[in-house]
Order: sequence, then C-alpha cells, then structure tokens
Amino acid sequence: MTSSSGQTAAPSGTPQPPGPLRPLTARGRDEAHRVASPLELLFDLCFVVAVAQAGVQLVHAVAAGHAADGILNYAMAFFAIWWAWMNFTWFASAYDNDDALYRIVTLVQIVGVLVLAAGISRAFTEHDFLLVVLGYVIMRLAMAGQWLRAARSAPDAERTAALRYASGVLLCQVGWLGLVLLPEPARPWVFLVMALAELCVPPYAERRHETSWHPHHIAERYGLFTIIVLGETIAAATVAVKSAVDDHDALTELLPIAAGGLLIVFSAWWIYFVVPIHGHLRSRGRAFVWGYGHYLVFTSAAAIGAGLEVTVEQAVGTAHISALSASAAVTLPTALYLLTVWTLHARHYKVGPAQQLVLPVTALLVVCCTFLAHWAVLAAGLVSSAAVVTGVVLTARMAGRERGARAAGPAG
Repeated sequence: MTSSSGQTAAPSGTPQPPGPLRPLTARGRDEAHRVASPLELLFDLCFVVAVAQAGVQLVHAVAAGHAADGILNYAMAFFAIWWAWMNFTWFASAYDNDDALYRIVTLVQIVGVLVLAAGISRAFTEHDFLLVVLGYVIMRLAMAGQWLRAARSAPDAERTAALRYASGVLLCQVGWLGLVLLPEPARPWVFLVMALAELCVPPYAERRHETSWHPHHIAERYGLFTIIVLGETIAAATVAVKSAVDDHDALTELLPIAAGGLLIVFSAWWIYFVVPIHGHLRSRGRAFVWGYGHYLVFTSAAAIGAGLEVTVEQAVGTAHISALSASAAVTLPTALYLLTVWTLHARHYKVGPAQQLVLPVTALLVVCCTFLAHWAVLAAGLVSSAAVVTGVVLTARMAGRERGARAAGPAG
C-alpha cells in the first residue's frame, strides 16, 4: 500500500520506515488500488522470452514429425517457467515491499529464467537439461530467500507458513537434479514426481495460515500474462506468415491461416476477460484450483501460436507432416484453451443451459474443424468468433429480461 508521500504502508496503515531496506511484512488483503508494478511487468516480459523459446522448439519438433517427444519436452519446460512465475506472483501479491533488496532478488529470478530459456533448445534437441535445471534452481533459490526474509518479520503462524515454503522449495531442488544425473529414460518419471512434489508445497505451507494475497491483484497478474502469451502467439504467427510469403509467394494458401489465427486469438482474449474473476477467488480452495489450472491456459495459448507456425510451414511444403496433423496443431490447443477457461471461471458466471453449453460445444466443433485440412484454421477461427457472438447475444437477452422484470415489478 502506497501513501501519498510514496512510503509503503503496512496492513495496519502505519507507514514503514523509508530507505533501501524495509521489513518484508504482509500487505493488506483488502488494500485499495492494488495493481501490477513496473517490476512485475518486466518480470512477465522476461518470462515470455522463455515461453517463446519453448514454442519455437515445439514448432520444430511437430514440423519434423516428432510431435509426442516435442509435446513432452514442451510440457516439462513450460512447467518450470509457469511454476516459477506463479510462485513469485502469489508471493509478490502478499509481500511486495518494493525495497532495494526485494528488487535485486527479483532481478536474480529474471536472470534465472533467461538462463533457462538459453537451455531450452538443448533440452529439446539433445535432451540436455543442465541449463534448464540451472536456471530453474537460480529462480527457486531466490524465491526461497524471499520466503526466509518474510519469515524474519512475521508473527508465529505466518512465520511457520513462510518457513514451510522456503524448506519445501529448497528440498525440491535436490530432486530436480535427477533430470541431469539420471539416465534419459528415467527423466519423464523424475519430472512427474518432482512436479507433484512442487505442487504440494503451497497447500502444505498454507494449511494453517493463508498468505494475504490480493484477489484483484492476482486476477490482474494472470490476465496480463495471458495477454502477453496471446501477443506472443500473434507475433510468432506473423513472422511465420511473412517468412513464408517472402520465400514461397504462397499468399493464397496463407491468408486463410492468418485470418483464422487472428480470429482465434481475438476470441481467446474476449472469452477470458468477459467475466470479473477476482470475485471468485475469495476462498483458498477455489484460488488453488484456479491458479494451478492456468498451467493449461498458458500452455494451450502459447501452443496455438506454435500450431499456427506449423500450419504455415505445412502449407508451403517445409513441414514433413500431413495437413491433418498440421490442423490438429492449432485446433487441439484451441479446444483445450476454451475448455480450460470455461472450467476455471467462465462457467461460474453463466446462467442457464444455453450459456453453459456455448464453450463446451464450441470446443467440440473446433476439434471437428481439424478434418477440413487447409481450411481448418479459418473454420476454427469462425467457430470461436461465433461463440463470442452467441455469448454476447445470450447475455444481452438475459439482461433485457431482467430489466423488463424490474420494470414490471413496481407496476404489478
């Protein structure tokens, strides 16, 4: 909380002492005007660099006909990116005091994700996870340091939660070394076990004390990252189309892909932001499900961009896969995105069967578009846009009925 003088206020409203170092105490959960900071925006942009690298390698793997191996490596790399991002986001929502040490430790986490991004190509092509693990460990050690710092200034229950976070994070780093030390066939199992272990740390740490994250701030942070990932999808597809046109002069084949891709991204944005989700995040159980579920939202949104690149390469003959496989690279992540967004929050704000069924039916129709070969992306974009229009119409009709009922009430 920032006062008019620029000082950071504790939850009690008492200004904290000015200076480069301030106690890392919890912020108020009902704090007014809680918004993303410039440091958080820089943090997000740097993390999207790693997302872009994972997307590029996914494109290469799918276009070369190694979809299963590419998807597995993509899921593993994206988990490291997403989990480090998510842990920082929730911690910052509760403890961001914006002093010099907090900024420096956050910048160290940015260094970690850039190291991770530098190692993604080797992880995909040579199954060498050394740089990926090194970057991840850098980020997680910095996060553990933040939790230990928070524990110093916290009361008993809050200190216990902070120490549980720090110890859980540190213990998990030992297990992740298995991706480097164990033979290649064992690494997917190491990933599965360690991912589950990481996911268990927050529920364990907050079993008796819930950190004071801010619902509106969390909703904004997730929304901003969704926008950045969708923007990366547009950028990747644009570069792919430009390169294909320059090298192959295949504008006729590429225009439907470009148009359909834009319609998909625009619809994805609309569907995500049509509901005010912060009101749904008041309980810890809902917040955990919503926050964890965004792994699928982010991975599918980024995979749409990779799929569009694959479709472009297939259209100009540089990808060694069928038109059906290329179409599936777009339609399947699009359907997953629609279903996940509906499951996490859209369905909580829909009234009646008609509104509830719009997104599930749309996801099914998008999957069916896979079989339209070269027209699949455009068809998927049109179906997604139709879902947006249908939702707007149904909402407008319901609002009209409610207004009519209110107007008839006093007269009756």
